[in-house]
Amino acid sequence: MGCGSCGTSKDGAPSGCQSHGNCSSGGCNRMNVHDWLANLPFSDPESNCRIVEVSFNNGSRKDYFKNTTLHYYERGEMIAVEGSGGFDVGMVNLTGELVRLQLKKNNVDEKSPDLKKVLRRASEQDLAKMMETKAREAHTLIRSRAIARYLKLDLKMAEVEIQADGRKATFFYIADDRVDFRELIKLYAGEFKVKVEMRQIGARQEAGKVGGIGSCGRELCCSTWLTDFKSVNTNAARYQNLSINQTKLSGQCGRLKCCLNFELDTYLDALQFFPTDADSLELARGRAFLVKKDIFRNLMWYTLSDSNKQYPLSIETVKKIKAQNKQGIRPEELETVEVISGKPKEVEPEYADLVGQISLKSLEKTTRKRRDKERSQQQGRPQQGNQGGRGPQQQGENRPQHNQGRPQQQNRPQGSGGNRGPQQQRSQRPPQQRPPQQDGPKKPPTAQ
Repeated sequence: MGCGSCGTSKDGAPSGCQSHGNCSSGGCNRMNVHDWLANLPFSDPESNCRIVEVSFNNGSRKDYFKNTTLHYYERGEMIAVEGSGGFDVGMVNLTGELVRLQLKKNNVDEKSPDLKKVLRRASEQDLAKMMETKAREAHTLIRSRAIARYLKLDLKMAEVEIQADGRKATFFYIADDRVDFRELIKLYAGEFKVKVEMRQIGARQEAGKVGGIGSCGRELCCSTWLTDFKSVNTNAARYQNLSINQTKLSGQCGRLKCCLNFELDTYLDALQFFPTDADSLELARGRAFLVKKDIFRNLMWYTLSDSNKQYPLSIETVKKIKAQNKQGIRPEELETVEVISGKPKEVEPEYADLVGQISLKSLEKTTRKRRDKERSQQQGRPQQGNQGGRGPQQQGENRPQHNQGRPQQQNRPQGSGGNRGPQQQRSQRPPQQRPPQQDGPKKPPTAQ
């Protein structure tokens, strides 16, 4: 699977992040490598390795070719190489001394005459021919499945890879038993007019070709970096104290997950210090049976036959009880270990109300006052009622002395300060802007 920013351009080279199919995450090419010797000078350039590593079909397959030309090919270039009866187009994946190390790792002789040669840099005609050939692969795969179904063969066609010049096609299939596909090859050769090669793969290789996201949330290991597949059995889950659940332990290929083998060696090394003959312990009150082994804390959990409670014991305690049982001694109680959780207790944070304590009653009171005020303004008369919250200096005769010299208004309603209308309770304003408080027609105030 390639990342979203590395789409393939028209000339066959990845575009977007310009990483040439070799992202740091390894998602564009599961066989990518890093040439850490690329910028290092050599004392003898003539002794440099003349073999280049070329990847095909977006990195799903790679091979080694001998560079007999006088050109130097950099990583990411598209080149034309020898194929089966023609030529094929691939991308340079690795050059230099690291190729020599890869040849040694894969047991390939650098001077072998069977190594095919590099022909030239891929021209526009070569890239156009390759794109035209790759466009036929989807239709060829659908048609090949129909032919296999017509012959009633017990196999599944997974992928078809056609050579760049269109002279050879490789059919990857999955089958549980041996399949006689001699008649199938004849029909394929007559239908597609190519040289046919049948190659059997497993379910894990198919998942690597299809790709996807695993239960861990990352791309599948088989489609990014894993190249060789080792057998995985249920013993790997038992050593790691995992529940034997086929649904949780199976990958998208239907087989056990390859990641079960990643930490298996660590568990096996830790289990060497645990006693192997401690499945049960003899006590005075009965027999204790082993439930599980906690290798991270070096504890063994036991349960008694007459109760469901589990008791954690250290490895030294278990070895001591086993030695006593061999001598015919049955201890009275189990010396359990206090298990302290490594995860600290979470303290619930305290939230402070910066606005203050707000009750529903105060909100309802404010809403009711606003609603009554709007109703009184619509009716055109002041609201009568007691307004709370006024100080003693704002009621009746207890007003400040500087208000006595203010001209009085005519037809002012009589009464105490607590029964004044809402318009009389506003903040003090100049006499010219205070409206008259009367029920009749409004007149401007007159000074005496």
